[in-house]
Amino acid sequence: MRTLRRYLASEITVATALVMTALLMLLAFFDLVHEVNDLGVGGYKLKDVVLHVLLSLPNHVYEAFPIAVLIGTLFAMAQLAASSEYVVIRSSGVSLIRLNLSLARLGLVFAIATFVFGEFVGPPAEQLAYRLRSHAIAGIIAQEFRSGLWVKEGRNFVNVARVTADGQLSNVRVYEFDADFHLSIIRLAGNGRYLGNRTWKLTDVVETSFDAKGAQVRKIPELEWVSVLEPRLLSTLVVQPDQMSAWSLYSYSRFLKENQQKPLRYEIALWTKLMYPVAVLVMMMLAVPFAVFQKRQGGVGAKIFTGIMLGLAFIVMNRLFGTVAVLYDWPAALSATLPTLTLLTLAVGMMWWQERR
Repeated sequence: MRTLRRYLASEITVATALVMTALLMLLAFFDLVHEVNDLGVGGYKLKDVVLHVLLSLPNHVYEAFPIAVLIGTLFAMAQLAASSEYVVIRSSGVSLIRLNLSLARLGLVFAIATFVFGEFVGPPAEQLAYRLRSHAIAGIIAQEFRSGLWVKEGRNFVNVARVTADGQLSNVRVYEFDADFHLSIIRLAGNGRYLGNRTWKLTDVVETSFDAKGAQVRKIPELEWVSVLEPRLLSTLVVQPDQMSAWSLYSYSRFLKENQQKPLRYEIALWTKLMYPVAVLVMMMLAVPFAVFQKRQGGVGAKIFTGIMLGLAFIVMNRLFGTVAVLYDWPAALSATLPTLTLLTLAVGMMWWQERR
């Protein structure tokens, strides 16, 4: 069995690496086409575009790992079936269960690699890409903390507690400094709505101004505020939940709960992040029975097409259940684990059916 494990591991690893390379090249091309639209805006040059695309690759590795493992294992096992090597393996007394157990060690390595990219490599690289992009386009420096998004704009600092899905701002703080870097004005606004032409309408504003006479406070129902911040730029500055690390998601979810805010979106992203390495193992289990299913009626190309369709189905189910869970307040753990459990059930059912035959 040791020789068989090494042989299967080498075949599947090579196939998975080739599939991953192809997927990364495709995703990088799509990113490049998307970023070229902003080429020349502000100081956003070609070298910045290329750097942004390269920094986005680790996160793509994490996202594509389950699909790459599925297609790679399908391809390798289908090749073994086509050359009758699979028949020899089964004829020697190796059941589907033992075959999957032999692949479990390799699957565990893939799962660990998925976790490492999703937790330690992808999120920091993605955040760095966002900061470099925003600094090149608008000349601003931004960082997201538990207290919200902080942006340095010239001599001013802006803190936005939350950015809604439609691009509106909630709990805005603007700290303005004079030429000598003395704090001159603090504006606190309940909400902000974008009017266009880099102009926001702030509502429920409390303005505190500082001068030689002291501090003066006044309340303003509505105030127009001109800023380089735009909804399109904010969407790139704010790190999306699915691009955060599991620890950051856990910490931020607790922070939202402590402040009586709804953390469901971040809890779903946390559970999805935790289930992704498990999904890699499930994809490998699913690939084995699919690779040899109806081997006389479909070649290797058909098996690869099947793997692509299963991978797309997994992605669609993940996003569908996540969206439905937010709309109908489903438990986060249930919505995040359903896609993986569905494919696991399919894999076990197919193995049981083939063993009965």
